[in-house]
Amino acid sequence: LAAVTLHVGPSTFRPVLTERIEEHRMGGEQIEVPTEAIAAIARAKQQGGRIVAVGTTVVRALESAAQPDGTVFPLRGETRLYITPGYRFKVVDALLTNFHLPRTTLLMLVSAMTGVERLRAAYEEAIKERYRFYSYGDAMLIY
Repeated sequence: LAAVTLHVGPSTFRPVLTERIEEHRMGGEQIEVPTEAIAAIARAKQQGGRIVAVGTTVVRALESAAQPDGTVFPLRGETRLYITPGYRFKVVDALLTNFHLPRTTLLMLVSAMTGVERLRAAYEEAIKERYRFYSYGDAMLIY
């Protein structure tokens, strides 16, 4: 277990209004991934464990601290990381998150992890079963 920080800005919740999702631009948000978190990640990976992010902000913080080869370094600064389908996750193996609203960057991140069709099926089930959406709603574990 390790703590990381991402100071959520308005761009996280702003809807994606561009025709093509790749054209959307994230605003900057301050993050901190401390040395203790890096050590916990290294230990877990060395022992064959998984990195489970609790929340999309944790995913963005950890993935922002990752190098292309998956090496993770302490980071304190700004991120504009926008995760969309096709993104190759370098650190995070699983995600605990709530059900997000359509056309948000949060939903794009989740669909990058699950695949669009799998996410669509999960949302159809959630709607059918009357799950609650957004910040104080029901959650799902994606792996």
